Amino acid sequence: MLTSRASRLVLRRSLVSSSSRGLATTTNTIVPPSATSPSGTDSSKNSDNQSSTATTTAATATKKKKHLVFGNRGPSLQDFLSSTGSPSTSKSLDPTTTTPDEIPYLSMKGRQLGQGSKYFVEVYGCQMNVNDTEILMAIMNGAGYTKADDSSEADIVFLVTCAIRENAETRIWNRLADLKRRKLGLGSQKGRAPLVGVLGCMAERLKDKLLDSDKMVDLVCGPDAYRSIPHLLSISETTRQGVANVMLSADETYADIVPLRISPESFSAHLSIMRGCNNMCSFCVVPFTRGNERSRDVESILKEVKQLSDQGVKDLTLLGQNVNSYRDTSKDGVEMAEGVGAELSNPGFNTIYKRKDGGMRFTELLDKVSLVDPEMRIRFTSPHPKDFPTALLHLMASRPNLCSQIHMPAQSGSTAVLSKMRRGYTRDAYFELVDNIRSIVPGVALSSDFITGFCGETEDDHKDTMDLMRRVEYEMAYMFMYSRREGTHAGRRLQDDVPEDVKLRRLQDIIQIFHRGAENRFRARVGSLAGECVLVEGRSRKDKNRWVGRADGGFKVVFDDDLILPSIESSLTSGTGAASGTAGRVSIQLGDYVQVVTTSATSTSFQGKAVARTSLTEHSRFQSLLNQGRASSGALGMSSTTVSPIASQLGLGGHASLNISP
Repeated sequence: MLTSRASRLVLRRSLVSSSSRGLATTTNTIVPPSATSPSGTDSSKNSDNQSSTATTTAATATKKKKHLVFGNRGPSLQDFLSSTGSPSTSKSLDPTTTTPDEIPYLSMKGRQLGQGSKYFVEVYGCQMNVNDTEILMAIMNGAGYTKADDSSEADIVFLVTCAIRENAETRIWNRLADLKRRKLGLGSQKGRAPLVGVLGCMAERLKDKLLDSDKMVDLVCGPDAYRSIPHLLSISETTRQGVANVMLSADETYADIVPLRISPESFSAHLSIMRGCNNMCSFCVVPFTRGNERSRDVESILKEVKQLSDQGVKDLTLLGQNVNSYRDTSKDGVEMAEGVGAELSNPGFNTIYKRKDGGMRFTELLDKVSLVDPEMRIRFTSPHPKDFPTALLHLMASRPNLCSQIHMPAQSGSTAVLSKMRRGYTRDAYFELVDNIRSIVPGVALSSDFITGFCGETEDDHKDTMDLMRRVEYEMAYMFMYSRREGTHAGRRLQDDVPEDVKLRRLQDIIQIFHRGAENRFRARVGSLAGECVLVEGRSRKDKNRWVGRADGGFKVVFDDDLILPSIESSLTSGTGAASGTAGRVSIQLGDYVQVVTTSATSTSFQGKAVARTSLTEHSRFQSLLNQGRASSGALGMSSTTVSPIASQLGLGGHASLNISP
């Protein structure tokens, strides 16, 4: 029969497992051996053995800190057996004679609400982590905590982490070392000793290492478990244990939580429409850290878009690990779906998983989102090239507030490497899609991701990548050396056999090619009479007398702080005299859409001169008229003789005249 202490510990483990729907496990919990000798053994010898075992167990327990971990692995067979590990010797517990230990996370004792405690969040990695931080802030504030202005004032410091590349993880470990020195009161990091929480993509992969790192981390929480953080903090405070919740969810989207914006004064915002990824690219850890794809219901998305519009947001980015594979199967999604965009992939693109039918797809969602506020720009990231049906491209071309900016992660220009990466397309299919996009969406700005030195990449593979980049000429690109991620297909099955110096040299090659291509494309846009429609975001960091903003294509434009005309229409009808004076001009304000005629460009930004305040609708109409090469007197009041003053007042030389037929 089990001892009273053993009974209590076993029951405690049973309660922990059952209360978390079979998904909670504890680690480093010691269950003492049975006090009753097995039949046929010497009682005194067994007693000595028990004494020796107890001494060893006590020593082990003092060396290794106990942690409470909630994960997806579920209870093991040992959770249902006695300490002997033999089913034949296990005994059932008598609930009338046992008393369970207090389970901290089920108890209402302790400080489960913030009660004025402060937290501070440091964000690393992608835009999804920024959005996750806003969800975290809403949860923490709802539990009574308040956000600290500085980490030195905080009772809890959260690090929202990225695990995509090794360099990202290295930054986190360095930051944890700084926080440890602060806890120990060493160096310049003195101050109150906060609890430290590691959240996001590093949590599931490295939970054991994080919790076992001496005096570094108190709490570890995965991307699907942020709702549990206030309770996890209560556990850590009341038990002095490390605690983790890394359970991945099949349905968590945080759709009912209104994110608390990090920068409420900003005119830009992010909105998560789906989470997780099914693509299983061989180099990528995201499916293991964020789980399978699941989409928010369309009604919750449209409601949040309307709220952001009411708050003055003018540039909204829809987020997802594979954003354009959105599929709402809720009742609203099914009833509102019209079948548009059901053909998800173009010829030459495949998936490693079987697609499911039904529900509302991304094209239909984007259609509905764009109608909420025609003067709010809509972007989306990060997509997969396989999910760009022609219907989506035509929708983008037809709506002025759907930005002509598309992220097209190629990863490699070699068909052989793409196959090893399990990307589901060839270089030829990718080229065909690029041509299709540029033919349907005029003036589109393309960006991409590239990885150099992937497993088995040869010099010929590298040349294919350089050739692809030269032919496409991206406006923006994210380029990295391959770093092996544990748990991925490449990490388990492929050999990371490209030397670091070769990876670095190849990375420098593609960086140079990218900059040349981007500069070519940017210079081709300089001096366009339609100009760029720029959202004014703030003052230039280098020159506070100048403004900086973002164009429709997502690139930065810097321009002088001039008085400008109140609209494009007024610039076309006022005549040269009025255009050269100050009568009727207005000052540039934060949040304005401004028509800027660009005067020079580098591979990363434009310089320009502001002409007039405008709107998305007006600028799109003006640009369309110019592209068609016709302008009647009934269209914006524009005639063949009223366009040239725009250029002449800017001193654009050869761009001062434009032949527009009546």
